[in-house]
Amino acid sequence: MNISNVRKAKLLLLHRPLIPKLNRSLYSYSQRRTRSLPHHRDKPINWNSTHSFVLHNPLLSLLEKCKFLFHLKQIQAQMVLTSLILDPFASSRLIAFCALSESRYLDYCVKILRGVDNPNAFSWNVTIRGFSESESPKESFLLYKQMLRHGCCECRPDHFTYPVLFKVCADLGLNSLGHMILGHVLKLRLELVSHVHNASIHMFASCGDMGNAQKVFDESPVRDLVSWNCLINGYKKIGDAEKAIQVYKKMESQGVKPDDVTMIGLVSSCAMLGNLNLGKEFYEYIKEHGLRLTVPLANSLMDMFSKCGDVHEARRIFDNLEKRTIVSWTTIISGYARSGLLDVSRKLFDDMEEKDVVLWNAIIGGSVQAKRGQDALALFQEMQTSNTKPDEITMIHCLSACSQLGALDVGIWIHRYIEKRNLSLNVALGTSLVDMYAKCGNISEAINVFHGIQTRNSLTYTAIIGGLALHGDASTAISYFDEMIDAGLAPDEITFIGLLSACCHAGLIQAGRDYFSQMKSRFNLNPQPKHYSIMVDLLGRAGLLEEADKLMENMPMEADAAVWGALLFGCRVHGNVALGKKAAKKLLELDPTDSGIYVLLDGMYGEANMWEDAKRARRMMNERGVEKIPGCSSIEVNGVFVEFIVRDKSRPESEKIYDCLHCLGRHMGRSSLSVLYLDMTLLRS
Repeated sequence: MNISNVRKAKLLLLHRPLIPKLNRSLYSYSQRRTRSLPHHRDKPINWNSTHSFVLHNPLLSLLEKCKFLFHLKQIQAQMVLTSLILDPFASSRLIAFCALSESRYLDYCVKILRGVDNPNAFSWNVTIRGFSESESPKESFLLYKQMLRHGCCECRPDHFTYPVLFKVCADLGLNSLGHMILGHVLKLRLELVSHVHNASIHMFASCGDMGNAQKVFDESPVRDLVSWNCLINGYKKIGDAEKAIQVYKKMESQGVKPDDVTMIGLVSSCAMLGNLNLGKEFYEYIKEHGLRLTVPLANSLMDMFSKCGDVHEARRIFDNLEKRTIVSWTTIISGYARSGLLDVSRKLFDDMEEKDVVLWNAIIGGSVQAKRGQDALALFQEMQTSNTKPDEITMIHCLSACSQLGALDVGIWIHRYIEKRNLSLNVALGTSLVDMYAKCGNISEAINVFHGIQTRNSLTYTAIIGGLALHGDASTAISYFDEMIDAGLAPDEITFIGLLSACCHAGLIQAGRDYFSQMKSRFNLNPQPKHYSIMVDLLGRAGLLEEADKLMENMPMEADAAVWGALLFGCRVHGNVALGKKAAKKLLELDPTDSGIYVLLDGMYGEANMWEDAKRARRMMNERGVEKIPGCSSIEVNGVFVEFIVRDKSRPESEKIYDCLHCLGRHMGRSSLSVLYLDMTLLRS
């Protein structure tokens, strides 16, 4: 290589202005990529090697064959020697290859970009895009700032620049930065470009800022199907399924036809609402109008049907899929597990040759949702033997299983496992630990974990408030609620269940009234039947049965069995037979097979010395064939769970157990014998 020629070429590079001529084929690819945001590249770039300029300069076609940076530098050296580097088409193609090829020489790409005199907007845009799809997407913003500072007309940001930046803001949840970039868009008057407008809506929606997403949508005359889809899926993402469906109805009224992306948002919204009928309507629309049943849409349909209780329809969709992804398998396996069909779920699970942590989480989580905590923990043990590394989701599922079973020892082991594996104690995992310790009886450790979580959200506070309520510590529960409000966190319906339960257990009547009233007046939450049942229980225990009855009359919905049951219990405690009869009659209409109703009614009549009525209640129970459900409980011994029921004789050792009970009974007296029958756990262990 002639060194003097290289120096001459470098001098020409520094002093010769670039000609604004772009590789139109590659630029059209960039345009297509921009319009398809927020999707990642799913196919290789078409570098258009048949372009006339490439054919006349075969050196450029060698870029596609580069596998190592050393080869790229050789081509660049030849471009410098031949002065080809001075052509803006050639230099931008070199920069684009560094930024967008599979090899991605991004650091070297920046060096080339800075070495070019007045690089054009295309070169800046492809470099920004390359970093946006890399492991360091925030570098895109630094390049954007440098692009702004460059100041020349040829490198001014354009309508291809901003969708990329909005996408990075969306992916990283940078809402404030997105606001600032939108200001630049408005200043350059690019807001009416459809793909810029849609990218801004998507950015706000992805950050959960649906107020601004709706505002941008409403104030712009530029609307297409992508705009509507961003809004629908944005509301779905924040959990406002009803609003997502409302937006669809408005879209439908304006004559805009949905596509498969629209249907994914709508079907997922039906899954959130548990609305099977509406989900079926959307499914019929998909079939009748010939919408493309993509794999993501099929997965959403399977998820909707399984969550709404029709796992068989979900299976039909699964069986008809030509291409099944790991998400498809995960969805159907978790659907069967959630429905309690663990045998079917397990068979599908075993049919999978390669099982990753997501699939293990699906079957473990499904078992937890089906209230099969013991099966979930057994699956976790199998997962460990399969050498699949558990993640945060696995731990959350296992802690939930421990909460269901009251398995404190296993919960403590999982806590130590988390610490040993250095899993980050983030807000989700920390909240699960708080909930587990509280429900398993170790409220002091629940409080310790709570204070060890650096970032707490409303769910964390809800878990500790509910745990303290369960343990009867009303004053501390209320203090944590006050701390939660002072921290600017909004309570939800579950928070108030814990708060009102704390007031109920402590007999704090006025506090309970005040908090119940604040649900609507202060926090804009509509009390649900569960809240009414707690309030009726609170008032009933205090003997304020007339007030409880009046509260029930003013309910905006029909009282359920829990509300009437709370009233009946209060009537039995305070001997209000007239109101108790009313509650019992309503309960028997709702569920005539509930043995607890007859037992409470019998006890109420007995304490009021109304023996004929008590006999009538027992006779009614016998005539209807209702039997009292025996008490059932479980115990954990050395990590093994043993379930037992009253008068259980299923075990081989039952004769010895009962002989021992009778022997103890003779010594302790008949009054203690009934307690021993209920406490067979000690003998079983």
